[in-house]
This record gives sequence, structure tokens and C-alpha cells, in this order.
Amino acid sequence: MSGFWENEIVETTAYYSVAVLCIIVFLSIFELVTKYKNWEEIQNGNLSVAMATGGKIFGIANVFKYSIEQHDSLLQMMGSGFFGFLLLLLGYFIFEFMTPKFKIDEEIKNDNRAVGFVSLVISVGLSFVVGAGI
Repeated sequence: MSGFWENEIVETTAYYSVAVLCIIVFLSIFELVTKYKNWEEIQNGNLSVAMATGGKIFGIANVFKYSIEQHDSLLQMMGSGFFGFLLLLLGYFIFEFMTPKFKIDEEIKNDNRAVGFVSLVISVGLSFVVGAGI
């Protein structure tokens, strides 16, 4: 049975499945901390929410990319990915804290594309920093 888990296709499928499941779970957590409903806003054509959500998806996936590259086991990969997600979430709160003149969530919900784009870039940029540290 140990040969089964060492098969490249099985290993890739396992990493892929865990990463996709984690992206879904982590996006759900982001949905809980934001003041808007991501998928409702995206369905209504809110490009700012789409950019911010896309940045979060890319950021989480990028952290898992680095985690997969650096670890030999699925459990280690998941641990690093979870830690990376927590750092991305912390980055979200820091972004909100660093802009006291306006509320990030309200601006994104109101389709302020400049704020949505900055949110995207922060998520993507931090994912590279977090990934390099894993």
C-alpha cells in the first residue's frame, strides 16, 4: 500500500484535493469577516469584490504551492498552508487598520475599484512573502 501513496498521480491528486478544500474553507472564513457577501456581489457585477476575492484565491493557492514544494507529507503541507492562511488573514486586518479614513469592506462593497485592486495586490504580494518563509 505504501507504493500507492508514492505514485505521482495519487500524490498530485491528494495535494490538489486538499488545497481545493482548504481554499473553499478559507474563503468561507474570509466571507465571515467581511461585511459583504462575496458571491452575491460578484453575481451582481461588483468588480472590486471580484478582484479582492480573486486575490484571496490566488494568495491561498500560492501559499499552498510553496507549502507543497517544501514538505514531504500531506499533513505538513496542510499545517504550513493553514499557518500561511492565518498570516494572509492577519494582513487583511492590518490593511483595514492602516486605512482609518475609510473602511475597506465598505469601499469594496461600493465597487471602489482602486481599493479592490490594492486588496488584490496585497493578497498576492503577501502570499509570496509568506510562501518564501515556509
